[in-house]
Amino acid sequence: MSEVPGPVLFARYAFPPNLHGYCGPDDHTTFFERAATGSDDPTLRHMSRQFDGAWPYLSLIAETHGVDDPLDPRVVAAYWVGSSLLDQFSTSEGRAAMHARFGGMVGTPLCALTEPALARSIPHHSFAVLCIYPWTAVLHEEGPRAAMALQVLDRCRIRTGTVVEVSGDSVRAESSPLTWDGTRLALGPVETETVVTGQDGVSLLGELRAGDHVALHWEWVCGRLSREERDDLERYSAHQLEVVNEDVLPALRPASAR
Repeated sequence: MSEVPGPVLFARYAFPPNLHGYCGPDDHTTFFERAATGSDDPTLRHMSRQFDGAWPYLSLIAETHGVDDPLDPRVVAAYWVGSSLLDQFSTSEGRAAMHARFGGMVGTPLCALTEPALARSIPHHSFAVLCIYPWTAVLHEEGPRAAMALQVLDRCRIRTGTVVEVSGDSVRAESSPLTWDGTRLALGPVETETVVTGQDGVSLLGELRAGDHVALHWEWVCGRLSREERDDLERYSAHQLEVVNEDVLPALRPASAR
């Protein structure tokens, strides 16, 4: 992963929500085209800075480790996938940095973050999805909104998959979906889904093969993962899921259900 220029690596993971209109620049076509060149260029860097949701995390990881460039590939990989760069945030200095950056969001209406959760969280994409975005707070509702919340949480998180079949601009991959039993979020049994690798024959990743470990975001394949990277993604995501189950969801539960 480190051989890929940081802005290109960032774009591979950021393009799917950008295509859906959730974040980043309005011109998702140019964003994709610039990323597909595989080059670190000023246009791609400028467009990457327009992801207001991701940039604070990249900046925080970079500042904590004395890295001048938030789009350094080590920083980008730590945010989307996870790496040892995140372990610094388990120290008192790291927790203080997290609180300084995100403490003002505790208790805000469109945020699921609680003080106990913030004290245990890391600047990983799973933190943004499960604690900062509003969808976790909707799970305790009844009806279609709760179902939609679970779907968005599942698709928006970066999840691991294993390619089982390749066909043109898509692959079939095995992955475990996020489940909700009314009390806790968990990973369910492995399912097979169709995910996209490119547009009109243009891929951001190059050739994939059956058996490849991959990272998935929305309906896209974002990266080919080594075994170590796959383990990192699963480990840091599991940590944040545990924090949410223990320190966020109980606080959001209606008083009548406690």
